[in-house]
Amino acid sequence: MNNLYIETRDPLFGIIVFFALIFVITFFSYWWGRYKAKDDSKYLDNFMKDLSTISSDGDIKNIICGANVSNRSWLILAQSYIQQGEYDKAIEIYQSILEVEKNTQQQQNIAILLGTAYFKAGFLERSKAIFLKVLKHAPRTPNALYALLLVYDRLKEYKKALDVLEPLQELDEAISHEKRYLECAYLLQQHLSQEEKTQKLLTIYTQSNSLAYLVFEYLFQTDAALAWSHLKPADFARVSDILWHLPHEKLDMETLSAHTYLRELFTAKGTFELANSSTIFELDILIKLQHSRQQGACLQFEYLCQQCKHIFPFSFQRCPNCHCIDSVMPEMLLTKDSFEENYTF
Repeated sequence: MNNLYIETRDPLFGIIVFFALIFVITFFSYWWGRYKAKDDSKYLDNFMKDLSTISSDGDIKNIICGANVSNRSWLILAQSYIQQGEYDKAIEIYQSILEVEKNTQQQQNIAILLGTAYFKAGFLERSKAIFLKVLKHAPRTPNALYALLLVYDRLKEYKKALDVLEPLQELDEAISHEKRYLECAYLLQQHLSQEEKTQKLLTIYTQSNSLAYLVFEYLFQTDAALAWSHLKPADFARVSDILWHLPHEKLDMETLSAHTYLRELFTAKGTFELANSSTIFELDILIKLQHSRQQGACLQFEYLCQQCKHIFPFSFQRCPNCHCIDSVMPEMLLTKDSFEENYTF
């Protein structure tokens, strides 16, 4: 017995025990992994089987109620439908989950997802009704408040959108940029004199150094001379498409002659001959064509969101993709010059 006690203190015995423990742990880890993989595979097979039984009428509710599949899996599926633009299927999934979900917090979260799906599908009134219902029971919900703000903005109900900013401010959300934008948009909606509107817009622009596109899109339509006197050189590129489409009578020769970018832009357009070349490729090509008296190319614009980098064929004040404000940047495109005959009688 004493010899056995001495042998257990032998270093070789400790090494054997160490490797034996490693073997046991590895053995159980391997079989536990096999078991989990088999269980996960069975779960996925059941989910795909349930999914394949969805009828053409979208009878998702009965499947969600009867299938042994978690709501989380259905939410992932709904999100994939959202990404594919199949909003009707995502909406049906969210509605069905809401009918079977018992947890109040989860109901609130899914209701917000449902309202967002309606918003993306273009059903703005339904989306608004859902967010208002959520906020009635949980008024301090930033996600629902911001989503409701987007709905009001899309509906051009700027006064109501400004009202939504108050609870967001109480929740310490950053709203200063939103507030400036909505104030400008609401100002343009009001029945005020042109002079009052322009002065208030210019005050917001000069104080915040933002919203150049929104402000000067309006000013160049109403008072071009005032717009030229307040437009900062740093914003020339931001409003380049507006400047490009200005009629000749709204141009300010003194301002054009004083700035290189404007000289190049209007030489490329063919309005004046104020530049021989440009560091901007598109303008340089058009300037050379103007000097050689050749036609065949013109300038068009697409619109880049500087935040999410999505490109759109139309200008915007709020990015349609990421909903960022004042992120628009016109991008020049050289296109073939074409003459479309007007058949209007």
